[in-house]
Amino acid sequence: MNRRKKITQLLKAHAKKASAKLAPVSKSKYISKADRLKLAAETSQDSDSSSES
Repeated sequence: MNRRKKITQLLKAHAKKASAKLAPVSKSKYISKADRLKLAAETSQDSDSSSES
């Protein structure tokens, strides 16, 4: 691999990483199983209390 090709390859890789950092995150944040169970319990309590009113 000649010197020019190697430099351009490095520059492209750095540019790709920089643009990836600026791009919006498509994945949602990880929520642990225990936290998911807590949220489910809270929402079921809220729906139960609202149905009683």
